[in-house]
Amino acid sequence: MEITDVKIRKLMTEGRLRAIVSVTIDEMFAVHDIKVVQGDERLFVAMPSRKDENGIFRDIVHPISPSARKLFEETILDAYERQLAVIEAEQSETVAADDVL
Repeated sequence: MEITDVKIRKLMTEGRLRAIVSVTIDEMFAVHDIKVVQGDERLFVAMPSRKDENGIFRDIVHPISPSARKLFEETILDAYERQLAVIEAEQSETVAADDVL
C-alpha cells in the first residue's frame, strides 16, 4: 500500500479540530473526511466515522494493522505540518512586503 496523495481540505485554528484531510491510496482509492485533532498531549489522526443507532461513533474506514495506522498518521501529520509551514512563510512574506511599503 502506498499513500500517493494527501490533500488538506480545510484548516482550522480554533477548537481541537485542526484539519480535514483526504488521502489517495495507490492512485486508485480515496478516503475523505479524515480529521487532524489536537489531543491533550499531541496531534492525532481520526478516521471518518458515523454515529450508530446507539449513539456510538464507529469508524467507516480504518487501518487494520498498527504499521498501517502509523503510516497513515505519519504521512497525514507530515502533510499538515508542511501546509502550516507554507502558510506561515506566505504570511511572513506579506508582513515583510508591507514593511517595505
